[in-house]
Amino acid sequence: MKHKLFLLLTSILVPIGVMAQANITEAAGWLESAYIKWDSMAEAESYNVYYTGEGISNQKIDDQLIRCYDGYHRADILGLKAGSYTISVAPVISGIEGALATSGTITVEAHDRTGFAFSNGRIPGAYNLDGTPQNGAVILYITENTKNIIELNVTGANANPCVGLQTILDGFKKGNDTRPLIVRLVGQITDPSYLLNGDIVIENKNNLSSHITFEGVGDDAVADGWGIRIKNATNIEIRNIGTINCNSDEGDNIGLQQNNDYIWVHNVDFFYGDAGSDADQAKGDGALDCKRSTYVTFSYNHFWDSGKSNLLGLSEDPNDDLYITYHHNWYDHSDSRHPRVRFYSAHIYNNYYDGNSKYGAGSTNGSSLFVEANYFRNCKYPMLTSMQGSDVYDENSGTNDYSNMPTFSSEDGGTIKAFNNYIEGARRFVPYGDAGFPNSTVDFDAYVVSTRNETVPASVTSAYGGNIHDNFDTNPSVMYAYTPDSPEDARTKVMQYSGRMHGGDFNWTFNNATDDTSYAVDPALKSALTNYNTSLICVQGDVGPEPAIVLSANAGDALVNLNWTVTNYSATSYEVFRDTDADPAGRIKLVDIGNPNTLSYLDSTVTNGTTYYYWVVADSSLESNVDLATPSEGGTGTGDEIHNFTESGLSSTFYSISGSLSDTKGTVVYNGLTLTQCLKIESSTSITFATIGSSNLTLVFNEGYSGAIKINGISYNITGGILSMPLAAGNYEITKDSVANLYYMSIEYDALGLNEVLKAKIKLYPNPVADKLIVSTELNLECIKIYNLLGVMVKRIENNLESVDLSDLSKGSYLVKINTSRGAFAKVIIKN
Repeated sequence: MKHKLFLLLTSILVPIGVMAQANITEAAGWLESAYIKWDSMAEAESYNVYYTGEGISNQKIDDQLIRCYDGYHRADILGLKAGSYTISVAPVISGIEGALATSGTITVEAHDRTGFAFSNGRIPGAYNLDGTPQNGAVILYITENTKNIIELNVTGANANPCVGLQTILDGFKKGNDTRPLIVRLVGQITDPSYLLNGDIVIENKNNLSSHITFEGVGDDAVADGWGIRIKNATNIEIRNIGTINCNSDEGDNIGLQQNNDYIWVHNVDFFYGDAGSDADQAKGDGALDCKRSTYVTFSYNHFWDSGKSNLLGLSEDPNDDLYITYHHNWYDHSDSRHPRVRFYSAHIYNNYYDGNSKYGAGSTNGSSLFVEANYFRNCKYPMLTSMQGSDVYDENSGTNDYSNMPTFSSEDGGTIKAFNNYIEGARRFVPYGDAGFPNSTVDFDAYVVSTRNETVPASVTSAYGGNIHDNFDTNPSVMYAYTPDSPEDARTKVMQYSGRMHGGDFNWTFNNATDDTSYAVDPALKSALTNYNTSLICVQGDVGPEPAIVLSANAGDALVNLNWTVTNYSATSYEVFRDTDADPAGRIKLVDIGNPNTLSYLDSTVTNGTTYYYWVVADSSLESNVDLATPSEGGTGTGDEIHNFTESGLSSTFYSISGSLSDTKGTVVYNGLTLTQCLKIESSTSITFATIGSSNLTLVFNEGYSGAIKINGISYNITGGILSMPLAAGNYEITKDSVANLYYMSIEYDALGLNEVLKAKIKLYPNPVADKLIVSTELNLECIKIYNLLGVMVKRIENNLESVDLSDLSKGSYLVKINTSRGAFAKVIIKN
């Protein structure tokens, strides 16, 4: 076989005795985890990673914890108890493990397991108190490639094996399978094919013997587009995940919906969700909400400009025992609900309130809050109690306005006990009985105590509802043991440890001068999140992303001189094959080991406008794909969408345009074109379109024009008459912000736009496959061909194309090529 021969040659060239070690560039510990980075080695097929420390010697880690990025590899180790460790890396070349490279000693710290979630001896999640996995824990690795095909037999499930993440969780919903379950997200995970109203839902029928942890690996695990919902569950932990662009029906990035207890959500980054239908949902609905649940801890989370951070309570019985802790969270320029509390007894301590434009903690409907040792920096109203104090105070008139000022829908008040908080830059804060404020024994924000154990007297009641504080925090039968930090130390700790590992892979700096008081969507932040794309390239042991190939050519160039640039995959070498079915004159391969990302091809010359069919094999994981390329002058045709209003007016097969044209607004010269007719950007103007993949939008206005245009309701500034910005796949609408004249617009896709369409329209499953391969598509199928990885066709199917019988094939990897009326698509499958 070509691959085995090539690898044998490599082993001859690199004798085992002098095999190179990995060059370690970075290693560090974090909270019950650690990581190591090293330079990628061209000759390595894979890597083995081991760790030593705290009674463990040379323990090998799972393959899925080893990933490749641009020029380097990284491995993360999870489930470590606090202590000192070393990590070792060995390359695997020609199936033989090379010499170990070992890091220096690194320190792993313990998670802060404090709060009501740990009351009554309970341990949320599938880890022990020392941070190690519980005995018999099942560990699942969810990647973008495995989210829909991962399998597990679950006791009591409707059918086994359960296939796909939510189907597996549906099996645990019945509460019959009590094995500890650890679900690990690796990289950026977009919507799985099966969700429940846009959410992954975790349930276990409140079985006390069931424990589930849902966590991210490393610093770049992202739940992109979907939410996480917990209901009818106990002993649940969620940690080390970034949640972005949530567009579920429920609307919450993470939500505790009903009938939950002993839940711990920590070290999560909360970013914008999709805008909801209400005016106060421009940044998404709730970030981390809790309803009808008790014994909960939310800690060390990072809220990035969230609109509504933490709703607590909805329609509970006020007589229920409802207990929750918020500690060491970073409310980073988030607006409100930190938290907004109904009914609950809530301990809110050691949080960092950092530039909050509306308010901090709010108490309504008889809730009892103990707000302790928090750091408030430029939080407009640090604490509010409904229908009294700062909640109803009109600063302009200097009087209370009970009709227009209330924040909490005029609900009855609760009571806030406050102790040892640091407050700077607040607009207003009224302590009970403060002589500086009129009627402050009735019209107050919080009852401030001088010692932690001081109780709130029963004579202190809310102005509306006459509710009193339940003093849960001084009740030894209820309250847990804890040692609070000073507000200053808490701020430092929050900034160091909140959110994902070492702050996560998304970097953003707020402008305090404007962001402290603004509660509008930040267009630049919104764009960065919408267009976020992981830098992860591959996961060891994963099915792996298919390589994408970009052909750069000029008409008449000899094919031997062409450049084939491979993206989305890092491998030792590649082999390129022409598809001889589509092009019988096609020739086979040339591999350049010295420069494996540049591939030449043996054939005659390129003809402008001709489509060339080919596929590539990345030998390290035997990944393959088929792509199309049509060379044109200077590059590859990619199906870009250009609209010139001078030539085409309002007519387009891609853009849906409504508005008025004008030829009296001036002349614009752009890209060699003289443009004389424009679309007037007015209130009635609308341009809608849908992109099929990553692309760049360009809008051309009058030369030198400076103004703004709205895209999906968000304003973007125009500079020098041109707006250029990246777009992700999705639906878009362009509308007026400033009055303007639009002469030209284009969508330029990233490479292989056509192949993205085919990938979106054709689904193959299951993969790996035993006997029957299902092909699901709305396209007209013409035939299916199956090749082994030498390029030999082993099967051709022209009938019954929706269900392909593979029972006669031996185990191994195959390339399935599907010919459709729109072109060719192919994917590697694994036959079990």
